[in-house]
Amino acid sequence: MISSRRDFLWQAGGGLGGIALAALLGQDGVFADQSPGGQIHGGLHHAPRARRVIQLFMAGAASHIDLFDYKPELVRRHGQPSDFGESVETFQDGLGPWLKPVFEFRPYGETGKMLSDAVAPLGDVVDRLAFVHNVVGKTGVHSQGTLLQTTGFNRPGFPGIGAWVSYGLGSLSDNLPTFVVLPDHRGLASNGTKNWDSAFLPAQHQGTVIFPGSKTPIADLFPDERIPIASPAGDAAGIELLSRLNRGHADTRPGDDRLDARIRSYELAARMQLAAPEALDLSGESLEALKLYGLDHGRSEFASEINELEEIDAFSRKCLAARRLLERGVRFVQIWSGNDNGFPRRNWDSHEDVERDHGPLARGMARGAAALITDLERLGMLDDTLILWTTEFGRMPSSQGGRGRDHNPYCFTNWLCGGGIREGVTHGPSDEFGYKPADRRHPTEVYDIHATVLHLLGVDHTRLTVRNNGIDRRLTDVHGHVIPELLSHPADA
Repeated sequence: MISSRRDFLWQAGGGLGGIALAALLGQDGVFADQSPGGQIHGGLHHAPRARRVIQLFMAGAASHIDLFDYKPELVRRHGQPSDFGESVETFQDGLGPWLKPVFEFRPYGETGKMLSDAVAPLGDVVDRLAFVHNVVGKTGVHSQGTLLQTTGFNRPGFPGIGAWVSYGLGSLSDNLPTFVVLPDHRGLASNGTKNWDSAFLPAQHQGTVIFPGSKTPIADLFPDERIPIASPAGDAAGIELLSRLNRGHADTRPGDDRLDARIRSYELAARMQLAAPEALDLSGESLEALKLYGLDHGRSEFASEINELEEIDAFSRKCLAARRLLERGVRFVQIWSGNDNGFPRRNWDSHEDVERDHGPLARGMARGAAALITDLERLGMLDDTLILWTTEFGRMPSSQGGRGRDHNPYCFTNWLCGGGIREGVTHGPSDEFGYKPADRRHPTEVYDIHATVLHLLGVDHTRLTVRNNGIDRRLTDVHGHVIPELLSHPADA
């Protein structure tokens, strides 16, 4: 007699077979949980437009008014004393004179969208993008602002958006993680692993960290070569032993999902030893593809300094690795840019010199992102791959120290592409200075962006819930509305 879903899975296949069977049934909606809270787990609420997501995160707060949100009024008033018409609280008292965009802006595409020279490579794909210029945050503190964008809450202890997607929709691959994180090559951003933690969701939904281009892209995937007695065979035998011990332990403790997660992680690690190296090996890519991403190590028309070439190489490598991972069934990839507090600064937190700090990072990001969009379209994957570009907050239109800008949580930019997004639109303008939304009564909040992302994946954000500590938690907390103006089929909203 089968007394529970757990018994069914183990009796149907046991171990890896059971997990694979569960994944296949989940994809067909057999295990969709229609609980009173309306949560799904392995099913969909409506027909999706997207199957996969790439989130591009600019750590340190990228300046919207120097990259995407052109403000002629700042050019006209450059150097004049800033006057916001109200009392303004800033992070480092950066209320100097008005500072015009530090890069020149030019129109691109059929839409004539104004972009700065720092992100010129995006001009080739700008008609594919949808910009949101009136996004607002809740704090000017990096750690809290970052958590709000990645988890929907500005304090720790909540699952990352990729973990929610993994939990709600399950895996597209038996051999690779559902949620993969590609950090900046210099290290982790504010909050570290909390940005992609599974929190109160089952642990197998947390992000798997990969550093493309490094000697060991995935930590501890293979035995340490410094330990001669370790071998692949011995490693596999150890994993099997631990799995058997854990299964025996799990049989006496039904309902403890931590044990299931541990078993799954061991079995996934074994499968990844075969699948991951191939997925991250760029040597099989054509010269055409490498050149598209700027990885052919030729001279780039967009990079005039060696550090710009390094940024192109680093970000483009992550973008190409992301495309390869998506092709092989990874559902959610998070790509990070910027994590270095040395001087000259190599993150987006440009208090001292926006031009110096943003220039290399922006050109590297723009080259990689434009190549990724072009590549996905070439492969027929853009229509069902959703790309979201974001940062924790923006930067002030006033100057700090003459060449820098302070934090601006009151208004900043996101852009989206592919996966059911309406092309070539700009939604929600900011005011004439890029200080706050033009319509302060109707800003766009991160909850709205998250609700729209889930909607395009076939998920009603109000129904993907998990009860934790007596509360039905969800990615969008108690807020959020799908933004129909961003949808290629707004009637679906």
